[in-house]
Amino acid sequence: MGSCLDGLRQDRILNEAFETGDHLKLMRLFGITEKTAMHYVSVAHPEKTSQLPR
Repeated sequence: MGSCLDGLRQDRILNEAFETGDHLKLMRLFGITEKTAMHYVSVAHPEKTSQLPR
């Protein structure tokens, strides 16, 4: 059951990343770190983050 809930949460975060592309909103809404939020945004919008230094 726990892994199912984790999958649902990840799906919800990714959906929000697709909708907004706003890492700060993801951090506030889901209580995740900047690194995690940026990961979701880069997956959802690779064109926005391809120019960022890694």
